[in-house]
Amino acid sequence: MNRQHYTQFCIALLLVNLLGIGDISAQSLKSQIPLNDLLAFTTPAKNWEIVGKVHADLNIINEFTVVKGEGILVNRVDKMKSGSDLNFALQHGDIDIEMDYMMSRGASSGIFLQGRYEVKLSDSWGIINPKSSDNGGVYERWDDSKPEGQKAYEGHAPRQNVSRAPGLWQHIKVSFQAPRFDDKGVKTANAKILYLWLNGILVQENIELSGPTKGALDNKEVADGPLRFQGNQGAVAFKNISYTNFNKSHPKISQLKYVVYKGNFSEEPDYKAFKPEAQGTPLMLTSSVVKLDNEFVLKYTGFLNIAEPGEYRFKLSVPGGNGTLKINNIKVVDTKEFTGVGASVLAVAELPFEIFYTKNVDWAKAALGLTVTGPGIREYLLSDVNVSSLEAIDKILINAKENTILRSFTDLPGNIRVNHAVGVGSPEQLHYTYDLDNGMIVQLWRGEFLDATPMWHERGDGSSRPAGSVQYFGKPAPAIRRLMTGDAAWVTDTTGTDFKPKGYTLADGRPTFKYLIYGTLVNDASTVMPEGKGIRRELSLESPVTGTFVRLATGRKIEVIKSGMYCIDDNYYISLDGTGGEKPVIRNSGSFQELIIPIKQKLTYSIIL
Repeated sequence: MNRQHYTQFCIALLLVNLLGIGDISAQSLKSQIPLNDLLAFTTPAKNWEIVGKVHADLNIINEFTVVKGEGILVNRVDKMKSGSDLNFALQHGDIDIEMDYMMSRGASSGIFLQGRYEVKLSDSWGIINPKSSDNGGVYERWDDSKPEGQKAYEGHAPRQNVSRAPGLWQHIKVSFQAPRFDDKGVKTANAKILYLWLNGILVQENIELSGPTKGALDNKEVADGPLRFQGNQGAVAFKNISYTNFNKSHPKISQLKYVVYKGNFSEEPDYKAFKPEAQGTPLMLTSSVVKLDNEFVLKYTGFLNIAEPGEYRFKLSVPGGNGTLKINNIKVVDTKEFTGVGASVLAVAELPFEIFYTKNVDWAKAALGLTVTGPGIREYLLSDVNVSSLEAIDKILINAKENTILRSFTDLPGNIRVNHAVGVGSPEQLHYTYDLDNGMIVQLWRGEFLDATPMWHERGDGSSRPAGSVQYFGKPAPAIRRLMTGDAAWVTDTTGTDFKPKGYTLADGRPTFKYLIYGTLVNDASTVMPEGKGIRRELSLESPVTGTFVRLATGRKIEVIKSGMYCIDDNYYISLDGTGGEKPVIRNSGSFQELIIPIKQKLTYSIIL
């Protein structure tokens, strides 16, 4: 592992151990809320129903069109119809909950944890500076006794607005820690939002809640309370609701002993052949007992006390070397590249364990770390919090307070690297990456612009990555192709097209990309729509080429919303603005669909996110 990879590992481990945002629960521990009927809820009002499909119009306030079926929970409320909140039968304390949800135009809702602490769901599409009342916000508390303008307090806005357009499915994950009470019922610790992910971006973390937020079930804080959805402020839909309850005692370590041996070992040595450099009985698992900088072996023995039977998942980090974790003399974790994970089914017992850590990379600092996750147990750090010694670095972020361009490598899913990528940022907080080798927009994202840490930290690797919520558009391929027949395959390279990039020109900081293909010059210009609600792209050919098409989108499901409007995988919209009289076609391509359209000389369309 080189220094750059080690730094990336350090950052990841720091997040896992300190923020608790790693793989926090075994997948088998998740419970799913059934949405084939309303039996999971207590006395649901008539505004709540189960449907099979739902659609929201971008231009119609607070309205859904639904299709009968199962799998989607929908609240249909408008100005003419009042609505009531929905209480789950589920009572919870510490919990992780995640779901997909869809907002209608102008609607608002919320997830009330324990019925008392609200995480806002809102149509915040296009808002540049979000508030606590916007999508992903932790809503404010309220005190009527305070003067006007001061009644609301302790609200928490999301770090950035990564909200999608009405009618598109969004995803939220919340990790909640319930308030703590002593045996007399006196609160000893406030409730917390440990983290809140919205559309793949961490927008809240470690938010302490001193008391119930406005609109709470009541002002009495409890160890367990009901999950509740707000239902009186607009049409909202939910699906794929799952949760993990954390209501069990975590494993505890006892009878710890350690031994340190000096030497450069690649694997666990024969301890009898060496004299200990140090030994003792520490209070916790820690690497601080080692006084050597490098070339040592640290061995721990002790007992792991298991109070709940089931499968346990362990993460072991041993920077600068390798190590193992054995439980009951069975190897559970064997590390690779300084870290390792493993699982074991454990009974209620006091089980002997061993940890072996050998360090022989001089530029890495020693920092032993061990976490555990189990049945009803949130990821818990069994070692001391020593990851600060890993020298995690601050991210190098590029903001787009004005139209901004950055050239770099860009990595896409599937281990695809775009070598000649141009990141185009806007103050409206909608940005895209253009592939100069194909004349294709490969990704579009909302929120912050670019994280240039991989490119500019130390020697770097030349790549940058989006700092907001990303929509990918598939494997890079030419945006324009000549098709001999309507069912001819869309070839994913430029062979036979005489493709040649010609760079770009700038106007008001916005690029118009230029390239030659099939002997004609293409001008490719995209502008951000008002409030950053999408980008409008104009492709123009200097001279027409017979049989040329533009591929507008690929996806597993392309639906016609209305004439000239398409929804791609429920993730984004394509709106045709100027087609020169040409008609689009949805066609099958293996397990995918493609939306293509002929182009004579000019085509204008919008990507709405």
